[in-house]
Amino acid sequence: MQDQFDVAVIGGGIAGISAAAELSRNARVVILEAESQPGYHSSGRSAALYVQGYGAGVWQRLVALAEPVLKAPPAGFTEAPLLTPRGFLRIAREDQRHALKALAAGIEDTSDLQWLTGEEAEAMAPLLRPGHIARALYTSEAHDIDVHALLQGFLRQARANGATLKGKAEVTALTREGEGWRIETPEGSLTASLVVNAAGAWADRVASLAGLRPLGLQPMRRTAITVDAPADLPLATLPMIVDADEAFYTRPMGGKLMASPADETPSEPCDAQPEELDIALCVDRLTTACRVEVRRIESKWAGLRCFFPDRAPVCGFDPAEPRFFWLAGQGGDGVQTSPALSRIAGALVRGSGVDEVLAGSGLTPAMLSPGRPTLAP
Repeated sequence: MQDQFDVAVIGGGIAGISAAAELSRNARVVILEAESQPGYHSSGRSAALYVQGYGAGVWQRLVALAEPVLKAPPAGFTEAPLLTPRGFLRIAREDQRHALKALAAGIEDTSDLQWLTGEEAEAMAPLLRPGHIARALYTSEAHDIDVHALLQGFLRQARANGATLKGKAEVTALTREGEGWRIETPEGSLTASLVVNAAGAWADRVASLAGLRPLGLQPMRRTAITVDAPADLPLATLPMIVDADEAFYTRPMGGKLMASPADETPSEPCDAQPEELDIALCVDRLTTACRVEVRRIESKWAGLRCFFPDRAPVCGFDPAEPRFFWLAGQGGDGVQTSPALSRIAGALVRGSGVDEVLAGSGLTPAMLSPGRPTLAP
């Protein structure tokens, strides 16, 4: 007999798993993940930082909405804290002062911001090469995120609510049938009244399978490496360091330094792999700004950050199909915004409570809608 569900969540990354945890509170939910395990692609390759005041206004408001869960998760969600204090330091050379001022002007909550001289920044982050930077902007409201604990916490909630996770279940066909969908996978078919498209880099392809208009999602490859840190460096207190033009960033990770050239190379949906040129650029930018000698690359990887044309996420029903819900385009910020976007998705799907979820945030459903004017064909 064909499996029947209320909701089929396509995609087992942090977006899909968190949405399933929320929706399974009052619905029979299945999560369909193409890989053998959840969080294989972008979610498992994230720089995993929670930081207030980063990104455009929509992102800052989503991060603020996610803060209560990340700082004080519900009972039984995780045995360890989700956040570890890190700090966040934006740095600028003399020629980048205007870029740093423009970044500061776009931060909505400035209560925790500190302007620093180059010397003050070097004292705070002794990784910096002396004399390289002129000004810096610091916030203490930045924390490392335990991505595994967050993902497993949502998965634990979903399973406790009765949700089913199916691995190696790539969706090969989506057909409108009666009051819902017939969904084909290599393991067989199932039906669901509602589809939640949380397929990450593959979200436009899923829409096409359903006969719906793709929204212009563009996956972008981002590269990261880890290298040895200077022996005298206090890794525990080192903030994440980000160039004012975001030409690179670096932070401690697992006793090493993680660094990225912050590349955004257009890509097809795939199992992203690092390119040697991007690794070389990363090493050059890191060693120019920081007193690091890279003798060996300890590890290297790449992930896909996915953007819609206006670089805001989509969370809402497709304009042409009321049984198809978009949850995609998190642009590399899906981990830190998942507690917020999952609650918003749950309220929109249930048709109640969204005003309560968004209260005081400055966000509206229209800002996240797949039918917003900035996504018009």
